[in-house]
Amino acid sequence: MTTAETMLRPITPPGTLERGAPVDHGAELKRGAWANFIAMLASNFRGIFTFLVARLLGPAALGIFSVAWATTDLVSKIGIFGLDDTIITFIARAEAAGDRARSRMLFRLAVFLGVLQCAILAAIAITVVRLFGNRLGLDPQMVAALSVMLCAMPVVALYRINTAVSRGMKVMRHDIFSRGITETIVTTLAFLVALQFGKTFAPEIAVIVGMGASGIVALLLAASLFRSAPPAPAAISYLAESRRLLAYAAPISAYDLLNSIIVRLDVIMLGCFVGRAPGVTLTTLGIYGAAVEIAGGLRKINQAFNPIFAPIVAGLTVDGDQEHAAAAFSRVAQWMLWILLPLVAVMVLAGSFILGIYGPAFRQGGMWLGIVAIACATNAFVSLAETVITVQKPRLNLLNSIITCAVALTANLWLISRFGVTGAAFGILLPYVLQGILRYRALRLVFRWRNPWGDVGHPLLAGLIAAVPAFACRVLIDGSAGQVIAAVVFLLVYALAWLYYRKVIANVRRAG
Repeated sequence: MTTAETMLRPITPPGTLERGAPVDHGAELKRGAWANFIAMLASNFRGIFTFLVARLLGPAALGIFSVAWATTDLVSKIGIFGLDDTIITFIARAEAAGDRARSRMLFRLAVFLGVLQCAILAAIAITVVRLFGNRLGLDPQMVAALSVMLCAMPVVALYRINTAVSRGMKVMRHDIFSRGITETIVTTLAFLVALQFGKTFAPEIAVIVGMGASGIVALLLAASLFRSAPPAPAAISYLAESRRLLAYAAPISAYDLLNSIIVRLDVIMLGCFVGRAPGVTLTTLGIYGAAVEIAGGLRKINQAFNPIFAPIVAGLTVDGDQEHAAAAFSRVAQWMLWILLPLVAVMVLAGSFILGIYGPAFRQGGMWLGIVAIACATNAFVSLAETVITVQKPRLNLLNSIITCAVALTANLWLISRFGVTGAAFGILLPYVLQGILRYRALRLVFRWRNPWGDVGHPLLAGLIAAVPAFACRVLIDGSAGQVIAAVVFLLVYALAWLYYRKVIANVRRAG
């Protein structure tokens, strides 16, 4: 079989005919992937809430909210302490052993620890912000909003840990109901109600109420999975189990926190530089926050592929089959790139037009949206390599994240102080490019993957071909019309290139 035929053959899940007795995991993987894809789409509807904040309160209010939420989300990672990822593993192991009573005990213990830790940390964080916020030069409105927003930490923990419990039980659809539907609807309604009583903290209160409702629904759905579970043994030591959970979660928490710092750093640091860097005001901060909200959806593309890819690559590499693992990685990377490229192109070509839906003042952020879109797409794309490294060399991911986080801190500090909001946009792009280089080197040097990105040339070539007429339209035609026409031209040419590629692949498979 030739190299081309090997790369084009369907991905074989672990345990199928090539490895002995057929064990078909395909149906389960497809169900999980589809549920995650629906949950991903549903979670994007939270953009309605952001749109309402921008339209009804203006860019300055959106800027304050963006910093408050980014900070709360980051600090909550410390409070949750990796329990959301840890409980998936612990419950999956208990279920594999047929010990449903232990699964229920772990579920209750993780929820208790996570909510308690976040409640204590929230109280400490609010005290610190109130006492030292003004001394650190933070805007008074930012200090007040942070003090309110940090109250959401316990309910954020409630949602995340209970959703993780459901996933540990191999139930992926719960997130659709808890976050995709409940949080979106309740947050939007709570915001509209809160506006009737005052505009000052309406976005922050709405998020607390929405996340609270989402957490309660996630708790009820997770608890429903253990209704038939027998009672836990009386001799069980909750203190010992807590130590096991927290000890296992410690390195996961460190890695998760570093990644969260990288993702949230640009918005948080911009909030610290309001009035102290060129062009950084609450208004421009809000415009940048809207750009991050739109471009951030690109990161979620990864969520549709990991449920398929992670167990396949784990099954292949456990037997040392690095060649087929590399081929599977290359094909999935290609699929992701086919999806990411047109989305990024639209944001780059028509950024001002897209941001204009939030209001006329937001149009000036078109360039920022384009830069952040490239950064988020890069992050989503290279995260596929993170899955491979986590399965085989998890400490290597931690090292890569430490290096990337240090570069992100340095780059944002220097770039924002000199170039303002544009510096923040490049400050998030540079670390993601570096992260991609580090992960590429890991695949090449550690796992001996000669060409892990072998299939990505096809979508890249299609993107380059489509970019030529698209950018010509963008240069020759002024205004919103030029942006829309350029984006449409890119999509049409790109679609034709994709159809041609599909036809070539079909011919190769028939010939083989």
